[in-house]
Amino acid sequence: MVKEKRRVAFISVIAAIFLTGFKLLIGVMTGSLGILSEALHSGLDLVAAIITYFSVRISDKPADREHNYGHGKFENFSAFIETILLLITCAWIIYEAVQRLSSGNTHIEVNIWSYIVVVSSIIIDINRSKMLSKAAKKHNSQALEADALHFSTDIWSSTVVLFGLICANFGFYFADSVAALGVALIVLFVSYKLGRRAMDVLLDKAPPGIVEKVEQVLLTYPDVKFFHSLKVRTAGADTFIKFNIHLDPESSLLNVHRLCDNIEKELNMLIPRSEIYIHAEPQDISHITAEENNDLINVY
Repeated sequence: MVKEKRRVAFISVIAAIFLTGFKLLIGVMTGSLGILSEALHSGLDLVAAIITYFSVRISDKPADREHNYGHGKFENFSAFIETILLLITCAWIIYEAVQRLSSGNTHIEVNIWSYIVVVSSIIIDINRSKMLSKAAKKHNSQALEADALHFSTDIWSSTVVLFGLICANFGFYFADSVAALGVALIVLFVSYKLGRRAMDVLLDKAPPGIVEKVEQVLLTYPDVKFFHSLKVRTAGADTFIKFNIHLDPESSLLNVHRLCDNIEKELNMLIPRSEIYIHAEPQDISHITAEENNDLINVY
C-alpha cells in the first residue's frame, strides 16, 4: 500500500518536470503569457508534487514516542503549503496580465509548438489526475487528493490557454492575456478549496458525515443505554474517534469488553483506518437530564 502511494507520487513528479520544462521553453520562444503562466503554474505544481512525494513518505511512518498519533498531519500541512504556492502563482499571473493589457504589449508568436505543448499538457494532466484521484480514494490520502485536484484544474486552465492561442492566431492577441487571467481565477478557486480543507484538518474540525455514521452504529446496540462526548478528528489518512457509552451497571467486565470490541470492529469496517477509543460507564438515570433522556444522545 505504501509503495503504491509513493510510486504514484513519484510519477507525478516526473510528469511535472517534463511539463514545466516544455511549457517554459515554448513560452519563452513565443512570448505567450498564457503559456508562461502555465509554465509557472506547472513549476509550482512540481514543487507541490515533490512536497506530496515526501509527505506521503513521512505521513505513513508509524506512531512513535514523540508522535503518539502518527505523522499523518504532515500530509495536511503539505496541502496547506501547496495552497500558499498557488496563491503566489495567482499574484504573478494577474500582475503580468494586467500590465500587458494596460500597456497594449500583447503581441505573441503563435506556432505549431504552442498548440503541441498545450494539448500535450491536457492529455498528461487527464491521465495523472485520474491516477492520483484513484490512489487518493483507495488510501484516503489528502496529499494525493490535493495533487489530483491540482492537475484536474490544470486541464481547465490549459483549455483556457488553448482558446487564447486560437484567438491570437486570428490576430486577437489580447486574448492570450485574458486567458492568463482565466487561469488565475481557476487557480484561486482551487487554492480556496485546498486551503479550507487543509486548515479544517489542522484545526481538528470534525470531518463531514463521520459523526452521523458513528451515531447510527451506536443506536443499533440496545445494550448502549446512552452515549455522549463523541469527538472525531483526522490526521492524514487516519481518523480518531472517542466517545462515552452508558451500560447496565450489572454488566460483567467480559460482556462490556466484548461489546466494545464489536462496536470497534463495526466502526473500523465502516470508516477505514480509524482508531476508536471507548469509555464505558454504568448507567445512572439520576445523572441524566430530562432533555438528554428524551434524545438519548448528547454529542459535542
